[in-house]
Amino acid sequence: MRRKVLITNWVHTDVHRMLDEVGSVEANMERVPWSRAETVRRAQDASAMVAFMTDSVDEDFLARCPQLKVIACALKGADNFDLEACKRRGVSVCIVPDLLTAPTAELTVGLMIMLGRNLLLGDRSIRTEGFSGWRPNFYGTGLDGSAVGIIGMGAVGQAIARRVRGFRSRISYFDERRLRPSEEDALDVVYRDLRTIIGGSDYLVLAAPLTGTTYHIIGAEEISTMKRGALLINPARGSLVDESAVADAIESGHLGGYAADVHECEDWAIAGRPDKINERLIRHPRTVLTPHLGSGVDRIRHEIAVAAASDIVRFFAGQPMQGSVLDMRSFDSRAQPTGTVHA
Repeated sequence: MRRKVLITNWVHTDVHRMLDEVGSVEANMERVPWSRAETVRRAQDASAMVAFMTDSVDEDFLARCPQLKVIACALKGADNFDLEACKRRGVSVCIVPDLLTAPTAELTVGLMIMLGRNLLLGDRSIRTEGFSGWRPNFYGTGLDGSAVGIIGMGAVGQAIARRVRGFRSRISYFDERRLRPSEEDALDVVYRDLRTIIGGSDYLVLAAPLTGTTYHIIGAEEISTMKRGALLINPARGSLVDESAVADAIESGHLGGYAADVHECEDWAIAGRPDKINERLIRHPRTVLTPHLGSGVDRIRHEIAVAAASDIVRFFAGQPMQGSVLDMRSFDSRAQPTGTVHA
């Protein structure tokens, strides 16, 4: 009997053909994710799974899927996947670490401009009120010459810095793993401690992974130290911020606006997470909220799925997986330590 390979979300059909060589493919052909119960039902006899941001794998999931040998995550971070549970169950895990970097950085700059230059407010004004010519309205915050603080200076943070530098912004960053002086010079960035970054930025950009130390790294206390009118941008993970505290700060006028491509309700591994985006954020005109479009470029999403599928092929061929974070064939775990802000 051929092994079963499960693909939990829609991917390009040539990815199905790639995986045909290692097993019988069962795939979600719709653009709507399966429920957890449906995913578990389909995965209970699967040997391999291509997983996505909508999936969460924990001890209970693995106990119900005893034949599972490898999970290929079609995403950069594995925070929705319990690596210790996978290790105990002998399940290998791989990610796609690099392909999401450039499109995420590109979207981040778009969010910064949309929020800072009031593009959505201007668009809504024309659609609801009409347009009769220029008026002295919707003055915002330009990127040119602004103080931009980036929390997390890994691949994504560096890609954001390179793009923002073209706007002649003054860029500072915080990361527990400080860059070498030559890297700082090449990026034209200055290291600052976390409190200084939060308090001194016109645009505060989050580019860190979600870990034990970065959960709600921006909450009510941190927001209270931000410049009045400063803008908060989150393209990384929803739970880096306390969305309720953000809503409070926007309503009070202390925070000038919030732009996010990620939301707390997505972080399945967080117990007690909200089940939806805070309604006050949705209603407020000083927010820009997008539905996790960071890697939403057709060519890139195809490449991500191909990379994940290729690692499953490599796994069953006895070859090293390029995106391995946990390879139970050699008991070699290279999962990122939980204490870091580097991404």
